[in-house]
Order: sequence, then structure tokens, then C-alpha cells
Amino acid sequence: MDIPSSHKNKNLVECGSNFNALLVTANVGSLFEDPIQLLRPWLIAFLEKVTELNPEFVALHLQEVGGKTYEKSLEYVEAFIKQLCEAPQMHEYETVRIFMDEDFSSAEHFTALGNLYFVHKRLKSVRIWNFLTRTWEKAEGKHIFSGNIETISSKEKSKFPQHFFPECKWSRKGFMRTRWEINNTVFDLVNIHLFHDASNLAACEEFPSVYCKTRRRALVHTLERFHLDEKNGFVPLFMFGDFNFRCDVEGVVKALTENLTTHRVQSAKSDNTKIHYRNSSGDNILTVGKKEFSHADHQLKFKESWLIKFDRELEPLRDFLHEFLIEFPPSYPYEEDPDMPTDYMSTRCPSWCDRILMSPQAKLLLDEGFPNLYNLIGENVCMGDHKPVYLNVSIKANQGQENYTAQTPSESLQIIINETVGSDVIWREQCQMDATSMPCKTRYVNIHPLNADNLTNKNGGLPVLDAPNEGFQNIVHNAHPIAILKETTV
Repeated sequence: MDIPSSHKNKNLVECGSNFNALLVTANVGSLFEDPIQLLRPWLIAFLEKVTELNPEFVALHLQEVGGKTYEKSLEYVEAFIKQLCEAPQMHEYETVRIFMDEDFSSAEHFTALGNLYFVHKRLKSVRIWNFLTRTWEKAEGKHIFSGNIETISSKEKSKFPQHFFPECKWSRKGFMRTRWEINNTVFDLVNIHLFHDASNLAACEEFPSVYCKTRRRALVHTLERFHLDEKNGFVPLFMFGDFNFRCDVEGVVKALTENLTTHRVQSAKSDNTKIHYRNSSGDNILTVGKKEFSHADHQLKFKESWLIKFDRELEPLRDFLHEFLIEFPPSYPYEEDPDMPTDYMSTRCPSWCDRILMSPQAKLLLDEGFPNLYNLIGENVCMGDHKPVYLNVSIKANQGQENYTAQTPSESLQIIINETVGSDVIWREQCQMDATSMPCKTRYVNIHPLNADNLTNKNGGLPVLDAPNEGFQNIVHNAHPIAILKETTV
């Protein structure tokens, strides 16, 4: 791919210049189920994209960090972050802010979200917002905040209220927001993780499904929360994460089963109930169960262009959340087998779960002459069950404003808020604790450079991650520290 001239190296991006931004969202839960095989290829594919596009600003939003058993994966998470920070491709990103929500012991707060930001040394005017003092702070140095990060005030994090959750099961769903001023342009970056479909059978019943309605409720209320934020005001926002948007499964099944006969196999256990759709010869063409969605031509059928018309969850919100044209295959659910990197699992209808959206105000910040690349990362590499999705844009300079005020939702948005949320008291106010009232424990971690022999190996560009403590500690013990990272926990 030819890289546009605006992507190529510059000695310095002046404060009045547009800057190249790479936004990436990735659900990495399955990586930590099999870290030995999956973490290294994921890192290589991500770093290759950074090298290809050469952005001044990288925003990486992760969901399900640590997988299902965070307490067992913590060392792998630390190794993953350190390997990313120490990669030679990231050497010139001299400002780093990483927020890792790792306190799995707190059911009320834990989201398993990770917001990672890398600022190239070419950028000289970068500030980050303090949500407690409501002031700007100069962004410089490398800071990793992990563990319990509730009192870290350069981010805002909230878990959705328990009564938002389907079946009242309080899982790790919520958002984490940061605010940036780069070259005098202000914007919010929001990492969000919405609710999944628990049963294909329930999703087939109607559109919007019960799961779609639950996702929409949380998303609309999040938009309302940002609009009405009197403390911090409303600024242009980019929202990217695992929205868990699913195709209109009712419509997909109808399209796939025209002229087929329906056969319900009722099990004594309702979880095992399945519906088979058969042709005139008695062959099963489509099987739908609670956690099964299998077509006779599964690997080709869902990569054809017909499926995109059933991507309908965003339709009611397209006036409030803009998205570039999707021209890539569904991002979920891929096989977690390195030998099957392009195959879908037969568990769910493939869908575009992972998205990068923006408010109308944020869209106005973008340079219209830029290519605006929107695509998957690692399409031919096993990246876990979700393929990361990226958006590469050029953001205009000098678009900021001095005063930020809450913004009453437009009449059309208010109608959707009323229809979706109603009059329920559905948001638990986030506690903005004074850091001084809850003393923080701060420790400093030496980050060492990898020597040339350890930066590559015969298999590729990164050390092999064979065990939690390998890949970093064992290969850097003779190196000299190059940076100090402040890690704050409570």
C-alpha cells in the first residue's frame, strides 16, 4: 500500500498543523485464554499497522483485558503491556498514558477495560484533562496506571448500573473516557463495552431483539450523560470499543432459509434446543441453537456483501453517531486457532461488533482530504475471536474552544432518550473522590531497552512470550533503564 505523503515522517508537527491519528479497538479476552500462541502474533500485526501508517497519535482501546480469569492472567497482561511499550516500533512515542482497570475484586467497579495512548515525539503540544480539578495537565513522560484506578483523575470510568444488565447478572460492561487537547484541538476518547447476545434463539425472535434494546439503552444513556456533563462540559467525542452490535438475526435467518423446512429439536434441557432448516433432500442448511449458528457454507456465506444490509443496530442513532463506510468482513466471531485465521466459529451469526464511531462535532474535526482508512487489523492472522478494527484519520489543528459547557440534547436525540430510557433512575452517579481522601500507593518501575539481539528472533520481530515473566524480565537484566513509569494503585 502506498502511504500518503501526509503519513510520512516529519521532523516536527507544528502546533498549527493537522496530525495523523490511529484509533484502534480490540476485544482481547480470548488472547489471555491461550497467551502462548496468540499474544505474540497479535502484537506483531498491531505493530506492523503502526509502522505502516506512522501516526503521530495512537489510541488503543482494549476490552476484556485478562480474559475470563483475570486473577490468573495478570502476569500475562503485564508482559503484554511491557512488550508493547518496549517494541522498537514504539520507541519514538515518548509520551505514554495507559489506564488498566485491573481490580477484579471489585464487582461494583471492574470493567476489564484498558485505554492505551502513545504520543509521537513529533507532537509538541499535548495536554490531558483532569476530571477532578477540571483543568488541563501537560502530557509528558510515560505513565502506566493499573490495579485499582478509581482515584486516577485523568480518566473517567463507570460501570453500567446493575439494573441495566440482562438477567441482573453484573458483568464487566461500562466505559472509560479520556479528554485530550492536541495542537489546540479538544476531543474525548471513549472506550465502551456493551452487552452481548446470550442466546441465538432469543435473538431470532424479533428485531430489535431484547439484547439490542439493552445495548441501545446503555449507549443512549451514555450519550445523554456526556451531553449533560455540567462539570466537564461536552466536547467532540470519538467512541470506539466492543459495542457488541449484532446483525438482525431474525432477518438473516429468513434470508437464509427461504424455501427450507423448519424442524425443531426439543431437548429435555432447554439450553440444548435447536432449530434445523433443511432442504428438499433433507440436508441441514442452517442450524440455530442457543450458542450455535451454523450454515452449510459457513466460511463463505457470511463474507458476502448481502450481510451488511442486516447490520441495523446503529440505524436509529446515525444522526448522533457517525461511522465511515464498512467495507470489511464481520469482526466477530473468529476461530481462536492459529491455523484457521480467517474462519468464523459456528457459535454466532458473524457481526460487526467492534466499531469506531464519532459525534457530528468530532466528524467536523477531520481533514476531508485524508483517506480515512477504516478496516480490520490482522485479517489473515489469528487475533483471537475478535479482529481489531482501526480508523486512520487526520485531525485538524486549532479547533479547540476555551469554555466547555453542557449541551442540551437535540430534540431528535431527546426523543430517542425518552423512548429508550424513560423516566427510570438508571445511572448511578460516579463518585469523584478527592485523591487526598484515599491515599494512593505509588511505585516506580524501571523500563529497560531490549538489545538488538533480543529485539528479533528467527520467527519474527518480537521475543516469544513463553511464560508470564519471559519476554521482558529475563531478557533485559543486563540492559540500562531508559524510562521511569509511574504506576499508581490504591
